[in-house]
Order: sequence, then C-alpha cells, then structure tokens
Amino acid sequence: MVKVLDNPFYYLDNFQQVLQWIATRYDDLLDADERAFLAQFAALPQPSRALLVRMAMRKGVLFRASKLHYPEIGDTATACAPLAALGWIDPAPALTLDDLFAVLQKPELAQLFAFKGADKSARKADQLEALRARHPTALPLAEWAIQTAGAAPPDVIYHLRMQPLCDRLRLIFFGNFRQDWSEFVLSDLGIYQYEQVDFPPSARGFRSRADIDAYLALHACRERFANGEPALDVLRDLPPADDNDWLASRRHRLQFQMAQHLEKQQDWPAALTLYRDCPYPGARARAIRVLEKSDAAGAAFALLAEAMAAPESEAERQQLLRMAPRLRRKLGHPKEAAVPAAPVVRLDLALPMPADNCWVEGVVRDHLSDATSTVYYVENALANSLFGLLCWDAIFTPIPGAFFHPFHHGPADLYAADFHARRAGQFAACLAQLDDDDGRYRDTIRHNFAAKFNRQSPFVYWSALDATLLELALDCIPAAHLKRWCERILADVSANRSGFPDLIQFWPEQRRYQMIEVKGPGDRLQDNQLRWIAYCAEHAMPITVCYLQWAA
Repeated sequence: MVKVLDNPFYYLDNFQQVLQWIATRYDDLLDADERAFLAQFAALPQPSRALLVRMAMRKGVLFRASKLHYPEIGDTATACAPLAALGWIDPAPALTLDDLFAVLQKPELAQLFAFKGADKSARKADQLEALRARHPTALPLAEWAIQTAGAAPPDVIYHLRMQPLCDRLRLIFFGNFRQDWSEFVLSDLGIYQYEQVDFPPSARGFRSRADIDAYLALHACRERFANGEPALDVLRDLPPADDNDWLASRRHRLQFQMAQHLEKQQDWPAALTLYRDCPYPGARARAIRVLEKSDAAGAAFALLAEAMAAPESEAERQQLLRMAPRLRRKLGHPKEAAVPAAPVVRLDLALPMPADNCWVEGVVRDHLSDATSTVYYVENALANSLFGLLCWDAIFTPIPGAFFHPFHHGPADLYAADFHARRAGQFAACLAQLDDDDGRYRDTIRHNFAAKFNRQSPFVYWSALDATLLELALDCIPAAHLKRWCERILADVSANRSGFPDLIQFWPEQRRYQMIEVKGPGDRLQDNQLRWIAYCAEHAMPITVCYLQWAA
C-alpha cells in the first residue's frame, strides 16, 4: 500500500519490473524491435518513461494532450519530445473522420464543422454518418481545423505507436491477454493476494517465439470472429498449434465455437467437418447431433456407438444416453431397457410467497432452519473450498508450465487433461489424510484457512466461507464423503466444479448433514446438477431435491 500511495511513479516501477522480468527470462524469444525497446526505454528521462507507461496502460492509442496532465510527469510536451524523436509517439497523427469523432467532444465538433440548427442537435453518430462521404481523407488535427473552421485546433492529439509492442510484452509476461497492468496495483493495495510459488527462471509461459506468434495470430482470429467475420474466412487463418498443448486447447475451443456458429446457420457439412476435426470437449456429441439434423441417422448412430464405448466424460455420456433412444427409434431398432437411477429423496413444499423476497433458495433455507439444525446457502462454494484448502499444496505445486509470473490466480494448466496426473503424488498425499483415524485433514484445512486467508485460489470461495461454517462442515461431513467429492472434482476439474446442490443442512448434535437442491416453480434440474445428484445418490451421500410451489 505504501508503494501505491507514497510513490507517484509506482506504475513506472511496475512496468520496469515487467521489462526486467522479460529481459531475464525471455531474452532468447524477443525480436529485434522488442530488444531495442528494452534498451532505449531504460535510457529515457523518467518523465518520458512515465508518460509512455501512462498511455500504454490506458485504452486506445489516441490521446488528447489536455487529458494527459500528471503532476509527477510535469509538462506533457516536454516529456513527449524524446518519445516522438524515437518514433514511439506521433504528435501530429493523421486522423480519419471516425478518429476525430472518437477524440473530440460534441461541442468541439459543432464548432469545427460549423453545425447549425438540426445538424447541431443531431446525435453524434448521425453527424458522423452525414459527414462521412464528404471527408474520406485522414488529416492531422491542425489541417482539419484549417479546412473546416479555419481556426486553431481545439487540442493536440498524440498517437501511441508502441501499443502493439507493449501488448506483446504484457502477453509475454502474463501468458494471456486477460490480465493487465492493474494486477500490480490490486496486489499492492492488498485487494488481491497471491500465493507465492517458488519457480526457477526457466519457468516460462512461452517456450519459443513461434508460441508467441501463434498466440497473437489465434487472438487476432478470435477478435475477427467475435466481430462478425464469416467463420470459414477466419478458419483459413487459424495458426497450427500442434507442438503446444496449451495453445492447441485454445485453438480447439475457438474451432468449437465456430462450429457451433455454423450449426446455428444450418451449414451442416461445414459444422460437421469442424466438429469431427476438433477434440474439444463436447465436439463429438455435437457432430452426432449435426448428423441427425442432416438426416444421416445411420452415421449418427454409428458415431454414437463408438462414443459410448469410450465416453470422454460423464457429461458426454449423459448426452449420448439422451440421444440414443431417439436415434434408435428413427432407425427402427428395438427399445433398450432403461438403467434405473439411484433413488433420490424428494421434498415438496408449498409456502407463501414473501412480499419482499422471492429468492426460492433463501425461502427454503429459512423454512428448514430450526432449533436443531442450521441451513446454509452454499451451492458450489463449500465443497470446492474444502477441496481447495485440503489440497492447497498440491494445487500450488511448482511444476513446469504451471506458474511463470507472480500473479497467478491458479495453475495455468488447471483445465488440462493431465492436471491431476502431473500432480498425482501430491494429490494422493492430500487425500490420504482423509483415511487417517486421527482427523489430520481437519488440521490441514483449519491451518490453510488461517494461513492462506484471502489468497487467490481457483477453488476457495473466501467470501462465502467463515469459521462457523467451516467447523460445522468438519464436524458433520464424514471424511469418506469429502473424499468422494474431492475425487470427482479431480476427475474433471472443468465440469465438476459446478452443479453442487444449493443448500446444506447441518444437525450439529447428531454430527450429520444433508445437501438440498432447490427448484422453484417452472425450474428444472440442469445437466451438471443431475450428474452430481446421481453421484451422491450412488455413493449413499444424503441429498434431497426440494420442489417449491407458492401457496395460494
């Protein structure tokens, strides 16, 4: 906190820390422009370095000089001069009409273009469209002013030409575009606290320059697709990523999204081709569905039979079981006997609708709480948190490729297929505590709850967990049940972190509990909820589905 509040150049220090980190760990992956930037940046006057970083941390690449007043930097023009000399900032960029409307305010535009009457009061977007045909050429702001108003320009506009390079450096440091420079400030202020993982200088998110270039190309394709470009046009530019499992998973996810888009457009052949060529979870089930929609029931059933022989996950098996009867009917196959599901307790309630709060989970929670039991709304928070606290050391094991900068919310390979396998020994040691008669797992969970409090974790819901709830859970949930939860989460982290029942009811004196999934009027169980309910019922863990209706 002292760093942010007392050091006006805290953001410059953070940026320079990133540059030093990159120079130390990624020098062999940098291109000539990036190496030159690192050397030249260090030689600049402090105000110039600070101005560049201020601009790089803001949105866009065009900035008004009047909006760049920072006391610690001083005169903006003076700080800008060395940056302009290097070509890093253009102090008189050519601006398109769209640029002009983006940086100037409506009164300034009215004066610049001498709007009168209805034109002056029109919406800014309408003014832009009315002028577009007459002003196709990009001009510096000073020339815009001369050509239109014949007066001095309303401001000076700077174009930050180094934004793409700064973005690449940010990508190299974080390994993604999701995180940005604010991570430093949030950490300095204590808003985010991160687990300190020991990792060697060789720990890197990118192994080669080709990895960096492939990520950038993939990101560009994702942006184009998100902006409405035809999926098949974008697909032609998708970079290969066969040598990097992490990049390959990102490519497969984008390919799956494009296949979904083509499926919605009913372009069955194109969608099928993409699905068949995509190992992303769910792609095979979608391919079966596309074959069915395109009247190829025989091919669909053949692919379904192949998938049923080796389902990729519980989620896929659930989808296949849902599709199979329909395909069998279409092909005239005999109906198969349904496998009976494990019985689940059902609770039907008819309660008056509250005047001020119709939150069904809260209504049921309050109704079921009594002198002998306490009910909490926990949904996914409790089970994941207990898992995260028990297995903290395994989750944050510093294995290659898992951590490569100080701001990881969790391992970079959290959703990789081999996440568990790469830490099998560490997770086995954590879960083995649940088999001990001495209750060692309780000590581990309590210790980590205190020692790691509020540190970022992909599993622990700090805001939903307090000491009282934690103690109730440790007293009332048998170790064998907690182990079952942990094993299922580890079996498929991406799919099995969600779907837990809404409520948990504790009877402290009896040291027992039950989970309760609540469904209000017209609501139905989701697929991931059905899978968790079936799992709990199969392993004799107490679970109830409560159906609430509002009493007349």
